[in-house]
Amino acid sequence: MVHDATRPYRPHRRDFLRMGTAAAAGTFGAASLARFVHAAENNTIQVALVGCGGRGTGAAANALSTTSGPIKLVALADVFPDRLQACLKNLKNQFADKMDVPPERQFVGFDAYRKAIDALNPGDLVLLATPPAFRPLHLEYAVQQGRNVFMEKSFAVDGPGIRRVLAAGKAAEAKNLKIAGGLMSRHYIPLEQIIAKIHDGAIGKVITAWAYRAHGPVGFSPRKPGESELAHQIRNYSCFTWLNGSFLVDWLIHNIDVCCWVKNDWPVSCQGQGGRQVREQPDQLFDHYAAEYTFADGTRLFAQGRHMANCWGFWGNIIHGAEGSGILGEGVADPRLYKTHVRSAENEIWKYDGPPANAYQYELDLLVEAIRKDLPYNETERCAKSCLTAILGRMAIESGQEVTFDEALNSNLVLAPDLEKWTGLDDPAPVQADAQGRYPIALPGFTKAY
Repeated sequence: MVHDATRPYRPHRRDFLRMGTAAAAGTFGAASLARFVHAAENNTIQVALVGCGGRGTGAAANALSTTSGPIKLVALADVFPDRLQACLKNLKNQFADKMDVPPERQFVGFDAYRKAIDALNPGDLVLLATPPAFRPLHLEYAVQQGRNVFMEKSFAVDGPGIRRVLAAGKAAEAKNLKIAGGLMSRHYIPLEQIIAKIHDGAIGKVITAWAYRAHGPVGFSPRKPGESELAHQIRNYSCFTWLNGSFLVDWLIHNIDVCCWVKNDWPVSCQGQGGRQVREQPDQLFDHYAAEYTFADGTRLFAQGRHMANCWGFWGNIIHGAEGSGILGEGVADPRLYKTHVRSAENEIWKYDGPPANAYQYELDLLVEAIRKDLPYNETERCAKSCLTAILGRMAIESGQEVTFDEALNSNLVLAPDLEKWTGLDDPAPVQADAQGRYPIALPGFTKAY
């Protein structure tokens, strides 16, 4: 799939308008705590949404579209009142009969997530869809309060955040809570089928895996009159590393995850390079990234990201096996396998021929079904490790060093150390512009990135 590389590219993964560790016991309580399941008399699952942007609104729409039983949205939370109201209006247009969100359950501010989660009962469902910097904090509280969770990608932006997510996942397992993660490609039926074929040896041993996301520039919105620095950065979260973890974490994570799924493993190290050659917007983004990961068996994963105008574009994965190849992954709606490395019609050996599939809806259907039937369901560890793989790539590229998976996981560098102390949008942001309005940008060879 080739995108128009001349146009700014904005997040639209859940664009509703376009849709019409050992610390666990100490933090969350011992494994002997009561096991929560949904047991309301009328069998209605109550839902709260934390993060009311396009991704959150879309996730709420998917949750309310499940058909396994009654479900109702009862609380909304965001730091921006305008975004909360836009979400409420959009959802009411389609799901008025599945919504009960009076003004007293419309929460705004940095503590809004607590109020929305507390509006639920144990065993209900919270959708976490704020920028990924906030995910560990919000996940911890949801698990502490006994709520089932859908957490949108990405799941953290640094090593300490990943460790917190892993600990929360362990605590959720001890409480019999269900957690789904927004790596929806894992629930795209054509992709499930093609990777099963690869695992069965259809193209021989996998030799290299390639993850691409190349398209036009990531969009940036100038600061609004009177808007605080922190508010400005959160509204532009895809442009600030402390909020999104970098382009690799925010944008390439799906295709990196697919490569790890194909390999059925996680890389042991990474080295890479990138830079900011063309982009002029006042933010922290590199405009090109290249990460070379090595697996324990010596095979490689190459992840390439670029968001620049007037350049070649591709979004997807290319897999090379000893006996053939495949094109698949997010951005490739119709995955295919080939008997050689020349991907032409005459070499095609498999393509999906089933009914249309909607991974966004299916991942929520599976989660809600698990809640209703009390089935084991916890995607936390896999999601955290895929996110850590993307973070590892960012660490290697920004530092200019070869970094190991374990070094990334055990890093103590926190990108937003005061995040949990914030009380309002006038609090200082973790990064500040200089006198010329320029934000700090990583310098490979000098930046401490892990």
